[in-house]
Amino acid sequence: MTRQDTATMRLLRVDWLPLRTLILLRWLAVVGQLLAIFVASQIYEFQLPLGLCLLAISAAMSANFILSAVYPPTKRLSEAESIAALMFDLVQLAALVFLTGGLTNPFALLMLAPVIVSASALNLRATLVLGGAAAMLTTLVFLFQMPLVQADGQVFDTPVLFKFGFLVSILIGIAFLGLYGRKVSTELANMSDALLATQMALAREQKLTDLGGVVAAAAHELGTPLATIKLISAEMASELQDNPALQEDALTIRAQADRCRDILREMGKSGKDDLLIRAAPLSEVLREAAEPHGQRGKTLHFNLNPKDNSLAEPFIFRRPEIIHGLRNLIQNAVDFASANVWIEGSWSEDVISVVIIDDGAGFPPQLIGRIGDPFLRSRSTQALDRPEYEGMGLGLFIAKTLLERTGAAMSFANAAESLSNQAQVPQRRGAVVEAIWPRTALAADRSAALGDNTVNS
Repeated sequence: MTRQDTATMRLLRVDWLPLRTLILLRWLAVVGQLLAIFVASQIYEFQLPLGLCLLAISAAMSANFILSAVYPPTKRLSEAESIAALMFDLVQLAALVFLTGGLTNPFALLMLAPVIVSASALNLRATLVLGGAAAMLTTLVFLFQMPLVQADGQVFDTPVLFKFGFLVSILIGIAFLGLYGRKVSTELANMSDALLATQMALAREQKLTDLGGVVAAAAHELGTPLATIKLISAEMASELQDNPALQEDALTIRAQADRCRDILREMGKSGKDDLLIRAAPLSEVLREAAEPHGQRGKTLHFNLNPKDNSLAEPFIFRRPEIIHGLRNLIQNAVDFASANVWIEGSWSEDVISVVIIDDGAGFPPQLIGRIGDPFLRSRSTQALDRPEYEGMGLGLFIAKTLLERTGAAMSFANAAESLSNQAQVPQRRGAVVEAIWPRTALAADRSAALGDNTVNS
């Protein structure tokens, strides 16, 4: 995953609050406030300052009308606009609570609402600002409020200890629910970014595969006309010996035809990405996945270990998910290996497995259970020596997601001790990544290795 891809995901993900959502929530709040005022004043006959209460509610209604008139409903509020809007809601709600008995009013609990919305949709700074404002306003309402007066003129009040406990519970709720909501929304956003990165990586791999098929088809189809041009130009050159100028032109045509043939031959090396080749031996797929990392200064060891020597090496489908997923795992091993990476394939009648081992420091033990989560930032202290490395979490998440999509069961571990018995053999004692597929999910018949040629010959 490149820095450009990361920047693209950040642009695609918009964390700002949609105006339509804010207006809808505010209308719901207005309806609830009007209903609560009606019930309290008409049914329970509390003597409320109805004029001031309706003034506070009308302020929220006016704000909605103004926003609806000025902005289109598809607008997304910026961070500053979102903070201002939620701060307005917080102050309006605090004013209503002040007018209706302070913390004696059980609806004071709704002071948590703007903080939870901020934690879910905005960044940490906005949540801290709104959380601090909510705590301050709740404390002021605890200290200063208009009492609730019943129909007979008696003041309805609760013990100070009860109101103080209600204050503490709201303050704790602001802190806990704000942090909890922020944590959940951050993890959901990271997961969304990681899934988007997976889709981008798979789309890029599919485009490369399609391009390989186009190149192979072009090399195949242009081979005959180029051979014809070469043959005719050679005959013309032999017949134009008496005219050196024209003979030179014929030789130039022949040379350019040879050049076109060589170019197509070089491009045709990607024929292994040819759409006509749907399956390949397991060893060839592993080598194809590892090819981009073969010249990075680490030695790649390929081993095939059939669990039953009577079983021939299986042909497996060359799906983009498999190629790209294995490539990401190999890249991670090469990134952290000291000098060697082992890529091993094995098979039985029921399963096909691939194991990738390196001789690096391995995964940190405290992170073993979290490997495969997106945006895990460090594998070992080796990452600190390479500031350009952006972290291993996203790449492993992409690999794990893609391979599991094909039916693989993934496991990540560290070798407990050296896996080599001979002292002269490099020690395989680093990170171990294993992918196991049911044979029916991965293996292909040899007869199905080649697809139909859809280009007219």
